[in-house]
Amino acid sequence: MRIGVLGTGNMADALATHWVRAGHQVTIGGRDPRKAERLAARAGGDVGGGAEGGSLRDVAASGQDVVLVALPFGVGADVVRDLGGTLDGTVLLDCSNPVGPGFRLLTRGGPSAAEQLAAAAPGAHVVKAFNLCHEGVWRMRPPVFEGRPLAVPVCGDDEAALARVRELVRDLGCTPVAGGGLDRAGLLEATAALFIGLWVGEGADAQAIAPPLAYATGPEEKEQEKERELR
Repeated sequence: MRIGVLGTGNMADALATHWVRAGHQVTIGGRDPRKAERLAARAGGDVGGGAEGGSLRDVAASGQDVVLVALPFGVGADVVRDLGGTLDGTVLLDCSNPVGPGFRLLTRGGPSAAEQLAAAAPGAHVVKAFNLCHEGVWRMRPPVFEGRPLAVPVCGDDEAALARVRELVRDLGCTPVAGGGLDRAGLLEATAALFIGLWVGEGADAQAIAPPLAYATGPEEKEQEKERELR
């Protein structure tokens, strides 16, 4: 797959490195092309290439299958709007989190960050994913905890776009989870705000707030299953 990356920060570094190792051709673009070139050299270092760097417009103009928008909230929409129709037909993968001081959701009462990106690039197919974990988790090879691969919710409206992003999730050793249409991306962003507030603000284990799947609708079914096993 041909993958473009808009941005040269930590998320761009972490995800691009995995995708180069998986055999994809990655083009990284930034406002400073030299920084993008250094990041591309680092991402492709242990596999002998597979990545190149350039400008933001180089990424948009080189016919990518998927473009990761690894830019801060608001900046991504401005950048893709400036790039205009060069992104038409492209899958835009949004990993941003509109979280501000006090772990507040900055989009409260308005469209999600992913929906704002879609409005800025109406000819593209926007998919939301990779926003629930610190960039250090995405650097793991693979992110597996207590024997269970990390699950990654994916939201979007175009099935072909979703299929490509699910492949990229699996390339990290993770399990894609259907999160619904793009209208549910705001729920993912709100979840990130809640989790960050629990993890960073309270030092709490966010995983502990949800029961196992077997108890998702209450304990009755699970208890009945135990009774059947004892008979």
